[in-house]
Amino acid sequence: MNRFFFSLILLVALLLLGGDVHSQAFPPATRAEMRVARAQRATRNVSEPEEYLVGRAVAARILTANPLVQDPKLQLYVNEVGQTVARKSSRPKTYRGYHFAVLESPEPNAFACPGGIILITRGMLKMCANEDELAAALAHEVAHVAHRDGINSIVKSRWAEVAADRRIAAAKERGGRAAEMATLYEGSINDVFKSIATNGYSRTAEWAADQEALRTLSRAGYNPVALASLLTKMVAQEKRGVGIYRTHPPTALRLTKVNMQVKDLKPEKIQKVRDQRFKEQKI
Repeated sequence: MNRFFFSLILLVALLLLGGDVHSQAFPPATRAEMRVARAQRATRNVSEPEEYLVGRAVAARILTANPLVQDPKLQLYVNEVGQTVARKSSRPKTYRGYHFAVLESPEPNAFACPGGIILITRGMLKMCANEDELAAALAHEVAHVAHRDGINSIVKSRWAEVAADRRIAAAKERGGRAAEMATLYEGSINDVFKSIATNGYSRTAEWAADQEALRTLSRAGYNPVALASLLTKMVAQEKRGVGIYRTHPPTALRLTKVNMQVKDLKPEKIQKVRDQRFKEQKI
């Protein structure tokens, strides 16, 4: 886990030091050939390695403004809960696996970076009353990764340009150094960062993530009602308009839908061992 955090911090430095790369000219082509090429690029899927690359760069940007909590025990605990949830999601495996980290920020928020890097703030942890609510928050973010919501936010025309860029193919042939590749994908990284940290996902995407979170919690042995109880607290604080409330749709609407869905799920009694594990953490 320490090596992973170190690699994120190193990537931040590389991104800050990276320079611009000038585009190369493309050979002339007929209009028909250009139209065919554009159509092919527009339908090209984003590969898992590319998704991971974009997600790691997005995580690095978030870390420049929100440092990691210096508490190895807490970081390990959140990772254990997150991994438990991720294994029961609709996408239990990603290219480089799931990684969870706690950010030193009082604002309640969480970020699902493409490829499986999930960041949650200390403020969000403080809002959770028990491990089940923490699992609910993480399950919602895991669902965004499973649905590839972050990578789907890339403007299609922007990704078409990236897919056609010969510099990317050349960089891959040279081994695809992280800093160089991050520079080449900069436009796509900007699109994802704006969706995650500024604009937020659509109501449809958020509701789909809530639905999957409920199913994931149930499969992982957590109480699905925990998502409803967490959303109830968020409704009470929503008027402040900070943190997660800037980028998520009205929480009251999400709560109403979750409450309707929870009726069909069998609640599980919160285990004492989970409560004890949560209370032992210095949040």
